[in-house]
Amino acid sequence: MNMYAVPSPGIPGCPPGLEYLTQVDQLLIKQKVELVEALVGFESNNKYEVRNAMGQNVFYAVEENDCLSRQCCGPMRSFTIHVLDNFGQEVITVTRPLKCMSCFFPCCLQELEVQAPPGNTVGYIVQQWHPFSPKFIVANEHSEPVLKIHGPFCGWSCLPDVDFEILTMDEVSKIGKISKQWTGLLREAFTDSDNFGIQFPMDLDVKMKAVMIGACFLIVSEVISISMCL
Repeated sequence: MNMYAVPSPGIPGCPPGLEYLTQVDQLLIKQKVELVEALVGFESNNKYEVRNAMGQNVFYAVEENDCLSRQCCGPMRSFTIHVLDNFGQEVITVTRPLKCMSCFFPCCLQELEVQAPPGNTVGYIVQQWHPFSPKFIVANEHSEPVLKIHGPFCGWSCLPDVDFEILTMDEVSKIGKISKQWTGLLREAFTDSDNFGIQFPMDLDVKMKAVMIGACFLIVSEVISISMCL
């Protein structure tokens, strides 16, 4: 796999290691399929490749949690995802506690914290309760709402391609989207592997771009959870 050229470090206001995000307006997050999990259904830690529009690796993400949580809680499990650059340096940490995953219960809604670099919080994703559709608030490091993410009706997981719209706070303008992309019938049926695309404005704050990467991991969990319930 080709790797991107490392841009010059030291961009003002940009967390170290995220300089490349200032140059892109879309990313592909590709989940790596574990052979054992595909064959026997044994839940393993998820691994992802984050690629640019040319298919070059930008980051590599690895989930961290314990075996008991993976097997007992499945997609509802808590997790920490470590996002590494092509030199193995951790540049983003995504943390989600164990929470309920249902459109029908307003308690224990999903939330997620994004740090870049580790130890420096840059934003949060917080689920809003809605009886039929997944909705999220994108907040900055001060927990101030910045953007919204709206997904489709709860029964959407049977569709091959699904869009989660990224909206301004007044919901007037759509500025991007997170898209679940169809991976093929057999792969959809026998694994929880998915490909996701993220599109956002080129001039979006780089910290918010990092938070959008975190949002994608949260939406991956929503995808799997709803699919299992249908």
